[in-house]
Amino acid sequence: MSVVAVSCRSPRQPKAIASETAAHRFLFVSNGKTLMMNADGTGRRVFDFTVPDQVTWQPSGFFSDGRRILFLSMEERRDGPGRPFDEYYTQTPTHLWIYDLESDALTEIASRNRMAVFYTPELLLGDDRLLVQVVRNRVGQIFNMNLDGTDAREFTHAGEGLPYGTSLSPDGQRVAFHLASPSGYQIWTSDLEGRNRILIAGDKEHLYFGPRWSPNGEWLAYQACRYHADPGHDWADVCVSRPDGSEQQFLTEGQIHWFGATYGGSDRRGGGSNMLAWTRDGAILYSRKLPQSKVPWEYQSQRRDTDHFNRDFKPDLARGGVEIWRLNPNDRASRRLTHCEPAVWDCRASQSDDGELIIFCRAETGRMPGIWIMDSDGGNIRQLTDKLQSGGADHPRWMPTGANLRKPGPP
Repeated sequence: MSVVAVSCRSPRQPKAIASETAAHRFLFVSNGKTLMMNADGTGRRVFDFTVPDQVTWQPSGFFSDGRRILFLSMEERRDGPGRPFDEYYTQTPTHLWIYDLESDALTEIASRNRMAVFYTPELLLGDDRLLVQVVRNRVGQIFNMNLDGTDAREFTHAGEGLPYGTSLSPDGQRVAFHLASPSGYQIWTSDLEGRNRILIAGDKEHLYFGPRWSPNGEWLAYQACRYHADPGHDWADVCVSRPDGSEQQFLTEGQIHWFGATYGGSDRRGGGSNMLAWTRDGAILYSRKLPQSKVPWEYQSQRRDTDHFNRDFKPDLARGGVEIWRLNPNDRASRRLTHCEPAVWDCRASQSDDGELIIFCRAETGRMPGIWIMDSDGGNIRQLTDKLQSGGADHPRWMPTGANLRKPGPP
């Protein structure tokens, strides 16, 4: 494993961070960099990893000490104009790293016995092993391996489908994931070695996506998209099942959850799957569609996907938006948490470890998103990244409560 010196800029406060501000802190991504911020908008820091040839960085998980962060970096993408996404994207070399907030050390991992240029971290299994997606000759497969890349064991098998969207059960004994197989997107669970599988959801009418364990481990929440009528995967319904595959329930109807979140304008755009999230008391946060809403980015099914954003910007056709709602799976009661006039596009909601706050992304039609926050009952909504990030701010991720965030060196 190699260690690289890095710097972390803190333009708004000294490098030594007061412990009382560390309880609510989150990471987010902007312009290919990862940033960290307090929930009150202070303490913005940029992780400035000056590693040769690495263009983008994104966080992928936290170790149990809350101090070390798993990162993924990518070199310049190999797809683009004239190079279809499905053929060239996974030819992009990637690297996995551990960054230590206390020592400021960046250490590359999963570099021994490397099987392909394209590795992406799927899930930390404790502090010693992880699941990694490896793509060879356009075929994806998950391996369970040591942090350094040795002792790689097949978790899924080559050719059975592209696996991702993993989630670890609260007791750390089971993994939920979906497979993009020839027979459709299916939800499965297995043990940590990929064995003892149980099919949770799978049929030819739905694309099932993104399983997430409930806090008590008794349910899995996931999305169901009617992909034949919606090839762009814009919309989906919210589903739950027991971990043994029983009691499948569609908690919504009419494809009202904003699944394929797309945003931006003609000069800058982005997107990515908008995942469901559980609250600490067992409710589900989702992005509910306003009646007759339509995104400004229209999917072009007749055109080959060259950059995984196979869409044309048509702002004149856009209308409506989405709001963050809280859904009780027991009685299916829903409660709206966000509302704007004119309507906006709210997504990526998640609750802090202590259940006090909800963070989310908000984008106006044709604009890049920013990071917003509110109390868990929907009150006290405020914006955190107003004009801080010209390229937008996306993918907020709560840091573990009580993480040691001391930055070495003088203030």
